[in-house]
Amino acid sequence: MNLTIENIVLVGSILLLISIIVGKTSYKFGVPTLLLFLMIGMLAGSDGIGGIHFDNPAIAQFIGVVSLNFILFSGGLDTNWKSVKPILREGIVLSTLGVLLTALTLGTFVWLITDFTIYESMLLGSIVSSTDAAAVFSILRSKSLALKTNLRPTLELESGSNDPMAYVLTIAFLTLVINQDQSVFSIIPLFLQQMILGGIAGFGFGKLSKWIINNIKLDFEGLYPVLVIALMFITFSATDFVGGNGFLAIYICAVYLGNQDLIHKKTILKMYDGLAWLMQIVLFLTLGLLVFPTQIVPIIGIGLLIALFQIIIARPLSVLLSLSFFKMKLRRRFYISWVGLRGAVPIVFATYPLLAGIDKANMIFNIVFFISVISILIQGTTLSVVAKWLHVALPQKAKPLSATDLLLTENPKAEMREVHITADGFAVDKKIVELKFPKNAIIAMIRRDESYITPNGSTKIEANDKLIVLADKAEVFTDVFTALNMPQELKKE
Repeated sequence: MNLTIENIVLVGSILLLISIIVGKTSYKFGVPTLLLFLMIGMLAGSDGIGGIHFDNPAIAQFIGVVSLNFILFSGGLDTNWKSVKPILREGIVLSTLGVLLTALTLGTFVWLITDFTIYESMLLGSIVSSTDAAAVFSILRSKSLALKTNLRPTLELESGSNDPMAYVLTIAFLTLVINQDQSVFSIIPLFLQQMILGGIAGFGFGKLSKWIINNIKLDFEGLYPVLVIALMFITFSATDFVGGNGFLAIYICAVYLGNQDLIHKKTILKMYDGLAWLMQIVLFLTLGLLVFPTQIVPIIGIGLLIALFQIIIARPLSVLLSLSFFKMKLRRRFYISWVGLRGAVPIVFATYPLLAGIDKANMIFNIVFFISVISILIQGTTLSVVAKWLHVALPQKAKPLSATDLLLTENPKAEMREVHITADGFAVDKKIVELKFPKNAIIAMIRRDESYITPNGSTKIEANDKLIVLADKAEVFTDVFTALNMPQELKKE
């Protein structure tokens, strides 16, 4: 069946519904939902029972880039800077040096066992060199896996920030494959340009986006998430236009925004959480449709060999060498190397050789697809087991809540106080978003004169307001007092 304008919405919605229903039950059998989405796409494709003919890598690449924007941005919004700061150096080294070492190690292995040229081998190694943000974010969060020390922030920071490095290496070695006369050293200026401009643009657009969100004064709350989407795409496209790395820029921008006080932040976070899941499903379904299973069969042997080498040797070796500069227990290093999930990102990057029309593009795409499936199947299904085996898992009841968890929680607060705002109070004439209010406390209502106001981030505090404040525990009201900078006492309701 060919996709047309008339039936694409029907087919897409049916596939989406099937994916959600199947994904709901998949973890009862220990199968990652992302793998199920991929399999559904393959079954619906031209070689499957659905018979949908989809063979357009350009459209798949476009869907992939758009989806990755949402997935990376959502992951950045959910990154707690206080948790990430202590392991920032480790994360950066893993996402740069670690990716480079993986690409070189795996590329060398491919060169030795295949008839690929050295540049073609390095291209394949570069495509699968980064851990997949969609896979890591999805599996860690859906399993609610509680890990010791700073393991989880390390894994999420690495997976969210290493795609830019893999992208640069992919483009660089693809250029070398096409232009054999160029020196390998010619990729160094490209790398520096992409990373430096991407980092600067990400931070700059983050500060600009915060100012716009908190000062634009939109009439409808529902427009704020739409505004953030527009800012996200502007960040990516503008950075790419000037020669920077758009993926790095949107991740840094999102990390910055996620750790700032924003108007309607709860609404924005909830929307992005849902959109990230939607984009993961759409991305995996699309890539499942793009692949032809009958073309995978001939490369199963070589693909399995490369996948196992990547899981057992290339990834652990790159992690151990990268983290040799830091003090870290060996079992933590081994667990980080095990969470080297490959997923949709390598498959999206594998469409670049297809569009460039190089000789072995189709074989590279099929091998990359097979490696991603094996990685999700082997590593994705065993994250909890390996965490317990290496003694890096915490009991579920001991799992700490992140700032985002606290912001999005729907549980009622245990303590309630009324705070009276005096005329000389610090909070007078300030928006709630400007008060640095504790994440685990909320202003549920404002009593002003004889009326009650349901506040949001843009609500201004006035003199003689009475704030009804809810918090998880009484100790939090010390932080409330600091935020409001009030000279008077907090009075219990």
